Amino acid sequence: MLVLSDFHGQALLPAEALDSQDAIAIFLADALETGDSGYIAKAMGVVARAKGMAELARETGLSREQLYRSFSGQGNPTLKTMLAVTRALGVDLTTRPHQEPVVVQNPQA
Repeated sequence: MLVLSDFHGQALLPAEALDSQDAIAIFLADALETGDSGYIAKAMGVVARAKGMAELARETGLSREQLYRSFSGQGNPTLKTMLAVTRALGVDLTTRPHQEPVVVQNPQA
């Protein structure tokens, strides 16, 4: 079983659970929210391995070696690689405005 575990102190989703586009999208959105490029690359690697590197290489036109290197913990995938892989996975990279933290004031004060 392929698991991204104890990366940032918590166990993450086993690759076998990434069996739908919704699961992949949620998993990658959570990784992207960290803002940690190494963590994001590693999470993309988990998804890529769940799909199968050979199949992903065929669908993207990238080599398996390039995919493994790009999505290792030390990887630094290019935007072109990220877009090709997310397209092959059937998910999109999207943006949204930053959410400002909600400040709750104590009515007792």
